[in-house]
Order: sequence, then structure tokens, then C-alpha cells
Amino acid sequence: MHSSLEETLLGSIRTIPDYPKPGVQFRDITTLLGNARAFRRAVDELVHPYAGTKVEQVAGIEARGFILGGAVAHQLSAGFVPIRKKGKLPHHTVRIAYSLEYGIDEMEMHEDAVKPGQTVILVDDLLATGGTAEAAIKLLRQMGAEVVAACFVIDLPDLGGRAKLEGMDVTVRTLVSYEGD
Repeated sequence: MHSSLEETLLGSIRTIPDYPKPGVQFRDITTLLGNARAFRRAVDELVHPYAGTKVEQVAGIEARGFILGGAVAHQLSAGFVPIRKKGKLPHHTVRIAYSLEYGIDEMEMHEDAVKPGQTVILVDDLLATGGTAEAAIKLLRQMGAEVVAACFVIDLPDLGGRAKLEGMDVTVRTLVSYEGD
């Protein structure tokens, strides 16, 4: 008997209490990535709604979004766009500032990574407040991309990220959620 997708994924995600600070339940997907069956099921589920559609690029947010996004791009026969912390990309970049819990950071992508009108899916491991994904979507749109969806393995619904992204007119797809985090 096959276990449900949710059982497979939740059973392969490690929770680390009090990391990176007391009171936080850190959802670690490295254990999911190391489990061939769970990793395959997660990627297949992220890809499924877009198979056969015109997705030209998959954008992944550093660092776990690179792993998931690369696999999704491969399955969709799409290109991959890395969105990185500032100062990590070697060519001409476009940059956006975004808020973190304790200040501001910046992310960037190569200015030629997407072309105006290209359809893009954004991929990352976890949706919490949505601040990082919101900045990535703004950056992609600034370059003329059409962001058709933002996809995540994990949703922490109580932190409001889904509502923030849906408020930007972006379809949000998540595979599992942890209430109360």
C-alpha cells in the first residue's frame, strides 16, 4: 500500500526545536532531499499542475530553492534562474531589498536571466511570512517576467505568506502545512 503524499512528506521532514532561536520549530527538508522516494514525490507534485503548459523558466531562491527548482525545471524542460543573496552572481545583476526579522537584506539575479513576457514559476522549500518570495516576484516582474505560480513544499499558514502572495495575484501551491508555526 502506498502512503499518502502528506504522510510521505511529513514523515521525511525533520523538525529541530529552538533553531535558530528559542521558540522556533525549524522545518528541515534536508532529510526529505536525502530520501529518494520523498524527494521524487515532492518534485512530481510541484511539477504536476504545470506539465504540458508553457513554463519557460523556473526561478529558485537560494539555497534549497536551487535544489527543488533545478529538479522542477528539468522535469518541465524549462530553464533555471538562480535568485541569490547579493554579491554572489558574477555578471550584471538587478537587485531588490527586502525585510528580514531583524533588518534588511538584498537579493539579486542576472539582468538577462528572464526576458519580458516569459512565464516563470518561483520555487522554494518553505513559505512563512512570504517576504523573500514577495521580493523575488517583484524582481522577476521588474524584468518583465510573468510569474504564473509560487510553489513550496512547506506552508506555515499562520504566518500569512500565502495571503501576501495571493494579494500579488500569484497562484500559490504548497504540499504540506504546519499549523501554529
